[in-house]
Amino acid sequence: MKRIPTAELLDSDAGTPEEIAASFSDLRRINRWFGGIATTRALVERIAAEKKAHSLSLLEIAAGSGDVPRIVRSHLRRRGLDLNVTLLDRATTHLENGNGARESRIVAGDALAIPFADSSFDLVSCGVFVHDLAPEEVLRFVGEALRVCRIAVLINDLVRHRVHLALVYAATPLYRGRLTRHDAPASVRQAYTPGEMRSLLARTKVARVEIRRHFLFRMGVIAWK
Repeated sequence: MKRIPTAELLDSDAGTPEEIAASFSDLRRINRWFGGIATTRALVERIAAEKKAHSLSLLEIAAGSGDVPRIVRSHLRRRGLDLNVTLLDRATTHLENGNGARESRIVAGDALAIPFADSSFDLVSCGVFVHDLAPEEVLRFVGEALRVCRIAVLINDLVRHRVHLALVYAATPLYRGRLTRHDAPASVRQAYTPGEMRSLLARTKVARVEIRRHFLFRMGVIAWK
């Protein structure tokens, strides 16, 4: 299945405030039901186990409503791991569509020119964001994320596959928002495969790469610094 870059409506806020809020609501349910939260949690737990860490700082890029890192933080806290979360999005108004901004620092900024100094956070993370980027933009983003992190860059994203696309269309009745009905299949069509992601990361300065498949066509990537 060939990758087909497609502009997504939510990325440009091409909708009314109500439609944008409905799209964020859809995303929260998708992340709860179909592996988004579980994938990020597994990535952070892998880092904590390797580093024997009880506390980690994390910058979430393109954070949207910020609910994924918020829920992951809550889960990890019960396991004795403190996750100090900072949320970055191009529009802080997106954070108003969820509860993720609570107990978190929020910052408006460009994911391709991250407004933090070198080695400001242990981890730089993103969820369902990298598929929006062209290959050269992926390289630029990972370079920036490596600069800002101390340990690793975490990528939680979709896997492009014909079966995945069919499932997305089958789930259309579950979507509350017009934007989601357009953006969900567009996301799958322009997502990267694990092999493509590994090839892209080989062109960066990562020390080593771990890529694992997760529930329902999710890909979890650790790019170690």
